[in-house]
This record gives sequence, structure tokens and C-alpha cells, in this order.
Amino acid sequence: MSDSQNRSRVAVITGASSGIGAATARSLHAAGYRVALLARRVDRIEALAAELGDGAVAIEADVTDRDALVAAAARVEQELGTADVLVNNAGIMLLGPFSSGQREDYRAMIEVNLLGAITTTEVFLDQIKDGGGDIVNISSVAGRVSGPGSGVYSASKWGVNGWSESLRQELLPAVRVTLIEPGIVATELPTHITHEATRTGVQQAYDVATVTAEDVAEVITFTLGRPRHLAINEIMLRPADQAL
Repeated sequence: MSDSQNRSRVAVITGASSGIGAATARSLHAAGYRVALLARRVDRIEALAAELGDGAVAIEADVTDRDALVAAAARVEQELGTADVLVNNAGIMLLGPFSSGQREDYRAMIEVNLLGAITTTEVFLDQIKDGGGDIVNISSVAGRVSGPGSGVYSASKWGVNGWSESLRQELLPAVRVTLIEPGIVATELPTHITHEATRTGVQQAYDVATVTAEDVAEVITFTLGRPRHLAINEIMLRPADQAL
């Protein structure tokens, strides 16, 4: 799809304040999309919208707050037009040993990673379906491979994977559903881990990550640009040296 054709398309990106979300916003805007930047950290998305210029709007929204999402959907339609693409990127990775001390982290991961994507999709679905659109769900390799300290994070991503496949079958052929499962990507995800020893170990791995948020954004932009008769439903990507 050419840049001129993309200029009529509107992409909504959650978690657009950093990492894969911000990189995807830049990539899609460069490809001609109008972009709605949704996140809680309004200062960051306002700065990104200013950087991108025309065709970018910053909207403060928490994916765990349905009322905020409904208001965001109304703003998108009013200011940019009907949404054609939804990128469910908002997510947190609060790894750590399974214990009562981590119970708030467990709840947060399920609410943001799984229920947040489900609720955002439910709110925007009528817009996406109107002209035939795309839903891109950002999952993780952890949705396929689990290990000590990642159980609830993996559970949230396994949930995204299963829900995405059901959604794909339910919405075809009008809406294409794509599941993106990155491995280690150089983002700020580890900085939010509350368990100190886990955070230190994970940060060391992320500090040497060779895959960037821009790499993932490029894959998303390529996938969305395929002709409508072709659906790329699942992509797993890792650093070339990542074993699991």
C-alpha cells in the first residue's frame, strides 16, 4: 500500500509513550498514517505528537479504564476519522518469584496485558469493522515459552495468544488480526520490575539486546501494508542469539 493510500488510514496505538508503541507511531506516521497516541504518560505522548506534526494526536487513556477508552474513541473519530488500525501494545512485565508479595503485580499484568487489550478492542471494534481494518496484538515469546519468575506474565500473554486466534476466526475476512510475539527487545520494560534481584538480572539481558523497538515497528508496518487479500496472522521474532 502506497503512502498516499495510507493517508486516509487512521491507526490507534496504545502504550505509545515509549518503546514499541512510540516506534510504531513514528513508523506508521512516516508511512502516511494518521496516528492516535494513547497512553497514561500524557507529557510523553504530547511531545511525540508535536514531533510527528500533522496527523498525530495525543490522547491520555489508561487501558484498564473503559470510560477513558470510550472517550478516546470519540476523540479519534472526531479529530482524525474512523479508526482503521488498532495496535494493542500497552503492557507491563513485572517478573519475579511467585509469592504473596507479588500479588499486586500479578493483578496489574492481567488487567493491563490481557483485559486492557480486550477492552480496548471491544471499544474500538465498531470503528475497525466499518471499512475493514486491522488489529495488531503485541504478545511475547513468553506467551509460548515460560520459566521461573515469569509465570503470571506468561499467563497474560498466553491469554492474548488464545484470544487473538479466536478473534481472527470470528472477524475474518473483514478484519485482519495479527499477533506479534517479540523476544528480548531494547525497551524500558525491565525498569518497572518491583522485585529488585529479578530487575537487575533482566536489565542485564536487556542492556545487550540487539533487537530494537524500531525493528519491531518495521515488521508491524510491513504487515499492515500487505494487500487486503493477504493476512499475516502471527510473527515471532527474537534476537538471533536468543535461545528461548
